[in-house]
Amino acid sequence: MKTDRLIETLSTNLEPVERAGLAKPVALALLAGGLLSLAAMLATLGLSTDHAAAMGFLGFKVLFALGLVATGALVLIRSLHPGRSTRRPFIAFLALLLLAGLVCAEAFLEGSPAHWSGIVFDPRWTTCVSCIPLFAMVPFAALTWALRKGAPTNLRRTGAMAGLVAGLIGAAVYALHCPADSLLFIAVWYSAAIGFCALVGALAGPRTLRW
Repeated sequence: MKTDRLIETLSTNLEPVERAGLAKPVALALLAGGLLSLAAMLATLGLSTDHAAAMGFLGFKVLFALGLVATGALVLIRSLHPGRSTRRPFIAFLALLLLAGLVCAEAFLEGSPAHWSGIVFDPRWTTCVSCIPLFAMVPFAALTWALRKGAPTNLRRTGAMAGLVAGLIGAAVYALHCPADSLLFIAVWYSAAIGFCALVGALAGPRTLRW
């Protein structure tokens, strides 16, 4: 077949891809991954028994993590369209991270140095840094499935963002069990666990998201 004829055949009946069409798999992956992660947490750890925290600090942890998940999901959806800017949702995502950092820094500065080591090295830190990545595994696998339906151009960056979002879901789910109410504890160990998820995503992205 001649080149001109091949091009004509391939370009016949082409239709633009709807932007919403690629958003649906990502939304489905977030919902399914989050629910399965929640089910795993309930089956293994159970909900926090501190009802006062559930109405206060616990609610703040979960809602803030879900807010980051939502903005991170927007970055992922835009990354599925080659050439489409991810600047605005990424700036919003960074703004939320900066806000969290400022709040944690204020708590760190106001705390007593004598109590810092006791708070940071609370015996529950090992459970935190192991459970968050575990609860992030299913959301990450679901997001990888969804992202392969698009055409991301920067696979490492997209993988890192997918790992970050999955880690945030894992953190939100784990927070429903975690009895810790220290901003310093959360700043150190939640961030470490979520950062690990992002690193794994960055390393896996070039392989798992290749198209």
